[in-house]
Amino acid sequence: MEDLGIPELANEQLEELCTLAEEAARKHVLSKVPSKRIETLDISVEVEGITPLNLTINVDMQLSPLMKDFDVQKLANEAIQEAFTLAEEYLKEFACHSKK
Repeated sequence: MEDLGIPELANEQLEELCTLAEEAARKHVLSKVPSKRIETLDISVEVEGITPLNLTINVDMQLSPLMKDFDVQKLANEAIQEAFTLAEEYLKEFACHSKK
């Protein structure tokens, strides 16, 4: 992630960041594919470092054979982008507060 000028975050804040990013990715996938058409959906969000803060998001899914013409990789990439966007918005809140 780009340097947003955020202060060092507490463990609880890092956990919240991971949870929010995971929920954003999951919500995006479920907005495009009904849950009954998803056989597996694994989303992982990891944070490493303090400054800079490195965020890794992985989305792995397998859809029902009925969804054979659906572009799974494109959906996974979109979900990852949604998660990064939400994470960046979350982190920007801390950057604003730290400048005051």
